Amino acid sequence: MRKAVNHLKKADPVLRAIIEEVGPCRMEFSPPEFHSLAEAIVYQQLNGTAAATIFKRFAALAGDPLKPQGILCLTDEQLRAVGLSKQKSTYLKDLAAKTSEGLLDFRKLPELADHDVIEHLTQVKGIGVWTAHMFLMFTLRRPNVLPTGDFGVRMAMHKHYLDRRRGSPSKSKRKRKIKLPNPAQMEKIAKAWEPYRSIACWYLWRSLDTKLMEPAVRK
Repeated sequence: MRKAVNHLKKADPVLRAIIEEVGPCRMEFSPPEFHSLAEAIVYQQLNGTAAATIFKRFAALAGDPLKPQGILCLTDEQLRAVGLSKQKSTYLKDLAAKTSEGLLDFRKLPELADHDVIEHLTQVKGIGVWTAHMFLMFTLRRPNVLPTGDFGVRMAMHKHYLDRRRGSPSKSKRKRKIKLPNPAQMEKIAKAWEPYRSIACWYLWRSLDTKLMEPAVRK
């Protein structure tokens, strides 16, 4: 991790300022297994507290750690009772069914290239590219992932790299509409971070939670 952080600090003055304010990188990882992906589905589009409560009830019902058969034996009524929506219940059952049938094989994921992992995971209903990116970063520990669909990363890039008028008085009192970067812009900004874009993104997420000194500008 130290090698990655040193590279990022040398490669990008803006990111260096963020790293110095945030401090050491403390990425937390989960094992690359069925349980972790099922948990990711439960957490989709929910705040942390609500998701944790629902997941705790769900795991108590289906079994902890989660296994495909533990989910497949549950009824829709049981899943609704723990707070899962009909849509998420469908996603979880599809994940369990495809894993049980061998269509989704967690054992081979560590050996696959990033794009192949994304293709393999997105065959499951409810698992899109964003969820696959999170799995790559926080379970398979891939160091060079850039989640171009992540709102937090896009917002942080806008704040630190694209909002050139930040820190100067506005000529208008009207609130400016935020235009978040598109994938091409994100790739351009993140080029200097390779091969440690995952670590850079972690710092961008943390920068939104940390009161940074203004402004973090290029030198």
